[in-house]
Amino acid sequence: MTPRDDAERLLVVDDEATVRELLSATLRFAGFRVASAGTAAEAIASATGEPPDLVLLDVGLPDMDGFEVVRRLREQRTQGRAGPVPVLFLTARDGQADKVTGLSLGADDYVTKPFDLEELIARIRAILRRTSGHHAGLLTVGALALDADGHQVTRDGVPVRVSPTEFRLLRYLMENAGRVVTKAQILDRVWHFDFGGDASIVDTYISYLRRKVDTAEPRLIQTVHGVGYVLREPRR
Repeated sequence: MTPRDDAERLLVVDDEATVRELLSATLRFAGFRVASAGTAAEAIASATGEPPDLVLLDVGLPDMDGFEVVRRLREQRTQGRAGPVPVLFLTARDGQADKVTGLSLGADDYVTKPFDLEELIARIRAILRRTSGHHAGLLTVGALALDADGHQVTRDGVPVRVSPTEFRLLRYLMENAGRVVTKAQILDRVWHFDFGGDASIVDTYISYLRRKVDTAEPRLIQTVHGVGYVLREPRR
């Protein structure tokens, strides 16, 4: 399949040539435009020259670890980008500390090698949907519903009054339903880092939301200690 000229552009960064080539070929077949890089320096140069819609980034690069690459890519938001480029980490590491580090830097997802290619493509599409700026007007998780166009929230069909900030926070959680988001990600997407005070404001507003939309069972807003928050229906 030949990608369309207006297809999303992905940047695959991995120092293993076989992995890089397999991913690039698979993603092109899936309809994406793909660039690739084998080092951090090549990745930064490519992303600077033509900003991608998403970066698939190996943590263990030979010249610089992926965490530092993310820090440098994030700096581009002050150099003309409307926002930071989405990042999905690819790594052989599966330690919790590495996951927390990557997510706290603002990475959008994290997969451990070896990974299923179909699942990886599904995750890529989910990230692109979340970050493209085009969202469905109605979001639902269990008995909770948010109408983005009408700016209304209901639980079990009963209207719930929320403030503009609570609405943005709830919308972000529902757009990422089932996925853990960190305080840093919430601050970036809900407050846009314009808030200059204590990051505990996230905990405060989560508490406000729980009192308004999560007073009945099943509880949907869950704390993942040491990482962040997730909105999802409890597993049965």
